[in-house]
Amino acid sequence: MQISFHGAAGTVTGSCHLVTVGNLKILVDCGMFQGGHELKEENVGDFGFDPASIDVLLLTHAHLDHCGRIPLLVNRGFRGDIICTAATRDLARLVILDSAHLHEEEARRRQRHSEKGHKHQPLYDTLDAIMSFDHFNRIADYGVPIRLGHDASAIFYEAGHILGSASILLSVTEDGRNRRILFSGDIGPSDRPFLSNAQPPGDADIIVMETTYGDRDHRSLEASEDELLEAIADTQARGGNVIIPTFALERAQELLFFMNEGIKRDILPQDLRVFLDSPMAISATKIFRSHPEAMTREIAEQIRSGQDPFSLPELEFTRETAESMQLNHIHSGAVIMAGSGMCTGGRVRQHLRHNLAHEECSVIFVGFAAEGTLARIIIDGAQSVKLFGDHIPVRARIHTINGFSAHAGKKELRAWHEKNRTPDITFLIHGEEDARKTFAKGLESERIEFPTMHQSFEI
Repeated sequence: MQISFHGAAGTVTGSCHLVTVGNLKILVDCGMFQGGHELKEENVGDFGFDPASIDVLLLTHAHLDHCGRIPLLVNRGFRGDIICTAATRDLARLVILDSAHLHEEEARRRQRHSEKGHKHQPLYDTLDAIMSFDHFNRIADYGVPIRLGHDASAIFYEAGHILGSASILLSVTEDGRNRRILFSGDIGPSDRPFLSNAQPPGDADIIVMETTYGDRDHRSLEASEDELLEAIADTQARGGNVIIPTFALERAQELLFFMNEGIKRDILPQDLRVFLDSPMAISATKIFRSHPEAMTREIAEQIRSGQDPFSLPELEFTRETAESMQLNHIHSGAVIMAGSGMCTGGRVRQHLRHNLAHEECSVIFVGFAAEGTLARIIIDGAQSVKLFGDHIPVRARIHTINGFSAHAGKKELRAWHEKNRTPDITFLIHGEEDARKTFAKGLESERIEFPTMHQSFEI
């Protein structure tokens, strides 16, 4: 019996782990590497195993760094079933299609700037993405065992990270010896507005655990919500627009929920004009509405009774580019949510171009901003930024609100681990080296491992 690590091993992205039991090969996640050029090369390279040999793929959730290489896996020979929750299936299809489009765009851009005769191919294209959807054949319900093969089964448990996210407990037997292997997936913080808290099963011999924020904790969600509503209300009073660079999955829906609550509490006006200017976020919001089973009982009851927790009295969806461009003519009173969250591309750059220079406006950052991105440059206090060839002065008020992370912080990660009995082995993955080492200190486990890329262990 073996476990091997082919992503998120020494890095934060590219989740991909393989369990081999006799002739059965079970893959958990198949994610994209995200970051610099070196990580992008990992996406093109070998998986570290033969995709055609994989019998089944278990998917923890729909973020790109967990599902983004599935079309490539299929393209290279995978013919098995993909098992995930219903919400994860629908969100993953959306994410994968968007990823294919971006890869096609990038290939076309590189082709325009390359030497004549040099051909650039996308990592995968839209057809590859669509072909991969044929493998999403089996749906997992939380807490219900799924048979994977002779002497192998899996149970999905709520992870509280994004809609449909799961931790997965594998139960496998080889030569009369049973091993229970728990994959954390990404674990969410407690008491999110519409997702249930993570539910660890509590009985695993081996734990494979994420450590994204294994070295620190987040600001409280309540304080972050209050700061968001205060920043919007203050900008309204000054007569400006609010620009919120927004991640399409989970963050956009969470912000709509909080603004809805702000209107109910009379912190924000009933006629607040909110524009969701992201086709992907609009589609994701529709998917959220269709999966009340993946939310808390209270929110599920609201949706089933016809109430919409993601709707506002004056909410407008702008799918078309022409509709998005019309927003440039609104000079006050609007909240515009647009991607990308780090301002590396997308419609938000156009909105920044038209609003950054106005001191009555605000830009609210509600997510992680990597080094070198436009979001990080603005957050770090740039006096001006270059957009579409123009130097735009930064006069708008800049807010950075750090409590909206969909990842559990150090204390909650440790509490999640402690709800399990002391395991024989804990593999720490999905974190930078410092985060993994910090989290390992004092962790109750017979043995702790820090796997590296393509490393295998007998279990």
